[in-house]
Amino acid sequence: MKLVYAIVGSDDAYTVNKGLSSAGIRATKLASTGGFLSKGNTTFMICCADELVDKVIEICKSYSKKRKQVVPASEILETGYQQAEPVEITVGGATIFVTDIERFEQV
Repeated sequence: MKLVYAIVGSDDAYTVNKGLSSAGIRATKLASTGGFLSKGNTTFMICCADELVDKVIEICKSYSKKRKQVVPASEILETGYQQAEPVEITVGGATIFVTDIERFEQV
């Protein structure tokens, strides 16, 4: 058994959840916040058989897309200084961790 943590931006959380559900994969969703821009995320906790891990990762890849976003430089630098020119950054996608599970129960 494996535990997959998939951290997905809030913009993609609905479609990732729908994709997992359509594949019959159950997930627990937790609200979380990113450290870089302090934006909302959803962390999916998915306990599955070893052979389903690649499928879970593929679903997360398909439904969470990277995109460009323009933000004020002050959000990136975390200073009060307002730089006149905004900065383009890449946001979205998914960050995925896979760990071994010794025991799993649903009661």
